[in-house]
Amino acid sequence: MPAELFDADLLRLRRERAVRAGADRFLHERAFADCLERIGLVSRRFERALLLGCADPAWPERLRAFAGQVDVEEISATYDLCLSVGTLDTVNDLPVALTALRSGLRPDAFFIGALPGGDTLPALRRAMRAADSVEGGSVPHVHPRIEASALGGLLSAAGFINAVVDVDRVQASYSSLGDLVRDLRGMAATNVLHQRSRRPLTRAARAAAAADFASAGRDGRTVETFEILHFAAWTPPSR
Repeated sequence: MPAELFDADLLRLRRERAVRAGADRFLHERAFADCLERIGLVSRRFERALLLGCADPAWPERLRAFAGQVDVEEISATYDLCLSVGTLDTVNDLPVALTALRSGLRPDAFFIGALPGGDTLPALRRAMRAADSVEGGSVPHVHPRIEASALGGLLSAAGFINAVVDVDRVQASYSSLGDLVRDLRGMAATNVLHQRSRRPLTRAARAAAAADFASAGRDGRTVETFEILHFAAWTPPSR
């Protein structure tokens, strides 16, 4: 059994493919814009910012409106602002990752971001259970997600203070399961679990999943839910 939950190499390849394809990553943009708005409410000009997760090449320049310098993905210096969008849900050890981020930030630094929550993709999860019932077994199809109630505690345990977590539930309607999967591929949000099945679904399993997805809808469209957890916290000030 692999020691790591997620296949980091596969995740990197899929993210690179999504950027090359220029797909509409509307959830990432929604989360990023919301974070920028929240940063703008802080009455402070930051000196050096770290951007973790860059779905759009224009993001660093937009973040530069609030910080003198912006680094992307390089945790090699001390920052007074860190923005993470769509990255922390696929780290193999979130408590360790948060502690590492905490150590890379200055005293009284601002840490803000967004990640998918536990109520994400309920219709897809149900459709995949229908596929498994046809296949006669169960394999992981959808990533485990953190619950909103647990995120604040993890931030506090990593050494952050004044942690705040709130939930943005986004609903999008799809005419078919295939359309949802295409959106997920465009956002590099398909299955990268080490324990995923390497075999494609059989035709019967695909049909069962598609039928279950369609049965949850009305007038030919099914509404899927994406839960985005927004968080903000600070490092303790120096004494």
